[in-house]
Amino acid sequence: MGLTIHYSLALKSRSTTKARQLIERLRQRAMDLPLQSVGDIIDVAGESADFQKLPKGHPHRWLMIQSTGDVQRGRYSYSVSPTRVIAFTIHPGDGCEPANFGLCLYPSTIEIEQNGVKKRIRTGLSGWCWRSFCKTQYASNPDCGGVNNFLRCHLSVVALLDYAKTLGILADVSDEGDYWQKRDVESLAKEVGEWNEMIAGFAGKIQDQIGQKLEAPILQYPDYEHLEAKGRDWLSKPLEE
Repeated sequence: MGLTIHYSLALKSRSTTKARQLIERLRQRAMDLPLQSVGDIIDVAGESADFQKLPKGHPHRWLMIQSTGDVQRGRYSYSVSPTRVIAFTIHPGDGCEPANFGLCLYPSTIEIEQNGVKKRIRTGLSGWCWRSFCKTQYASNPDCGGVNNFLRCHLSVVALLDYAKTLGILADVSDEGDYWQKRDVESLAKEVGEWNEMIAGFAGKIQDQIGQKLEAPILQYPDYEHLEAKGRDWLSKPLEE
């Protein structure tokens, strides 16, 4: 739970050379942004692209988990391991989740089992694509640099998505801070403040109900009690009709 940017990338061509070139250009743009760090490009195929084949402590396990696609069939959802992954990781700053950017190829069919019967289904995943997200909210922790750190992290991720758009590979963005749509820094700063208050209030309420302390990033804020009090006020307000 927390303010997050969701995004997806796509390239209709199946050219590996073109996909690699575009991700290299995207990474080069990342190198020019005020990010904490930018990882190397990972280019893997076969079993190396399947996170289930990697040990839990593998440095690229989260990237590989995010590279996994899915296909929905009725009530069921099935994971689809990529056949090729070209991607890199950025670390925007303290308190912020890492963000992964890349392109993947997926098999046209997978084998599934329903009611003890195995069969093959089409995945519908064609061309190169990517779907991911980055939770930026907790970069606003005062111990990490507060709102200024959050703004730097959030705006850097957006700047990279802007460049992906100029490269022609941006498919979709959903920014819970509304900055992608509004481009209003003041509004974004206010938004993350309200998120902090509401989540702190919610965490406090849950702790009261279960009678034990939660493990949640918001509890690490030095001003948590102040945020919680404001958040409880938010939660006590009746919903607008």
